Amino acid sequence: MPLVIAIIAIAAAAVVSGALFFFIGISYRKSVAEKQIGSAEQEANKIVSEAMKTAEARKKEAILEGKDEIHRLRNESEKEISDRRREVQRQERRIQQKEENLDKKMNNLEAKEEKVQKKLKDADAKLSEVEQLKKSQFEMLERISGYTAEQAKAYLLEQLDHELNHEKSVKILAYEEELKDESEKLARKIISLAIQRLAADQVSEATVSVVALPNDEMKGRIIGREGRNIRAIENATGVDLIIDDTPEAITVSCFEPVRREIARVALEKLIADGRIHPARIEEMIEKARREVEHKIKQSGERAVLDTGLRGIHPELVKLLGKLRYRTSYGQNVLDHSLEVAYISGMIASELGIDPTVAKRAGLLHDIGKALDHEMEGSHIELGVEVARKYKESEAVVHAIQAHHGDVEAKTVVACIVQAADAISAARPGARRENLENYIKRLQKLEEVASSFKGVESSYAIQAGREIRIMVKPEVVSDERMVPLAREICKKIEEDLEYPGQIKVNIIREARAVDFAK
Repeated sequence: MPLVIAIIAIAAAAVVSGALFFFIGISYRKSVAEKQIGSAEQEANKIVSEAMKTAEARKKEAILEGKDEIHRLRNESEKEISDRRREVQRQERRIQQKEENLDKKMNNLEAKEEKVQKKLKDADAKLSEVEQLKKSQFEMLERISGYTAEQAKAYLLEQLDHELNHEKSVKILAYEEELKDESEKLARKIISLAIQRLAADQVSEATVSVVALPNDEMKGRIIGREGRNIRAIENATGVDLIIDDTPEAITVSCFEPVRREIARVALEKLIADGRIHPARIEEMIEKARREVEHKIKQSGERAVLDTGLRGIHPELVKLLGKLRYRTSYGQNVLDHSLEVAYISGMIASELGIDPTVAKRAGLLHDIGKALDHEMEGSHIELGVEVARKYKESEAVVHAIQAHHGDVEAKTVVACIVQAADAISAARPGARRENLENYIKRLQKLEEVASSFKGVESSYAIQAGREIRIMVKPEVVSDERMVPLAREICKKIEEDLEYPGQIKVNIIREARAVDFAK
């Protein structure tokens, strides 16, 4: 029994001690929690305080930014209003000026209208005065003639009828004479149609020549180091050398046949010689130029010999040879002149006229075309001038002057040359107009470039897409070259019509030559 009580007492003590420990623990935890809550509240208050300070600072910044933006917008608005106010004032001034001008014009119109009204009144008064004067004159005429107006009209018509009958008789006789003349013209036309059947070969002139090469390595030698040989050839002759993939051949391109022929002959000589350098090139080109001049002389002598003419001045013979290298709408001018000479001689023989004068006039009718590249004036004016200079007869000179109808043909020979020229030019395939227009454009391009001070020579190349200009180094300096190119371009744009664009290439080369003795 005492043991049980002791156990119970121990158990009760354990329970009490446990409860006591439990309440002590709870009390401790509560105090710790209260401390933590207190520190948390302080931290929260601190955070809130800092947040309020930050918010207040940002509020002040936003207010400042807003004030700056308002100030900027106000300035912009004031500036825009000021600009608009100035614009409105300017418009008002313009409107006011226009109103003043309109008022002046209205005043002028009113003054003019008053003048017109006054003139109309004066004209009406004068018209009535003229009518009265006319009426009095008719009355006076009736008194003097003893005829009324109707009687006078009938008398005049009767007289006119008699005169018309006489005129009819005269006209009938004139028509009979004209019919005879027309019959003779028709006979001559039949003869001309027969002469048109003259067999003559015609080949349109080209603007390129092809030079054969022994091998393709020769192309590189012609080009030379950094292109110096090909530049020397092109600058000295004024042609354009086209070196492409064509095997063992190069093309010489130029609208001017004499230059092209000189370049072709010079190239053949250089290829045959094998020594190709700038000094040798100049020497060969000079030899080729002399050779072509010799060919020109031979061509003129052959033309004179073929036509059977005598007594033509040697200078005229040379000019005839130059026509071998001139074309008119694709037709060789020398061949055309020979053909005109033959046809003129045939027509003159059929009409019973001396054929020698007609053939001479036909051969020389285009002689001016040998000079129109070198002298100012049309080929007719130049031909007349040179024919008179070398003592040709007035019949020949007049035929040259009248062969295009610029002056009236006063001799039969002139009419014959006109007809023969038209026959030769009008044959199918004889002429090609596009080529002639193209050549004239290139010639005009060279004339424009050569008209500037300091230009020594100019060459149109690349089918007129480039103009190569050689200038005198003592006249045109390096600084002057750029403005000179600009001036030439401007002149070309003003004076010429051309497709695409034209490259103006100015070359200035200074040389010094001396001899060691």
